[in-house]
Amino acid sequence: MPKILNFKTIIEQDEDGVFVASVPAIPGCHSQGDTYEKALKNVAEAMELCLEEATENKQYRSQIGWPQQSGASKFVGVVDLPMKIPFFA
Repeated sequence: MPKILNFKTIIEQDEDGVFVASVPAIPGCHSQGDTYEKALKNVAEAMELCLEEATENKQYRSQIGWPQQSGASKFVGVVDLPMKIPFFA
C-alpha cells in the first residue's frame, strides 16, 4: 500500500490574477493556473513528476524535506509583515 504524506503547498495570486503554487519542501516544484483549482491540479502533477524523479535520483531525493507521518507539524498561518528598509528608499 502506498504511503500518503501531506506536503505543505503555498498558493498565491499574482498581480495578473494567476494562481501560483509551490511546494517548498520539494526543490523546483511549482506550477500555476488561471483558477485556484487549476493551480492545485497542476502543482499535484508537478509533485508527481518531482517524486518520480526522486525515485531515480538519490541526490535529488536527499534534497526533499519529507514530511513526518505523525502529523506533529501544524500550519499556523501566513502574514504580510511590513518592514521599513531605509537602504531601499
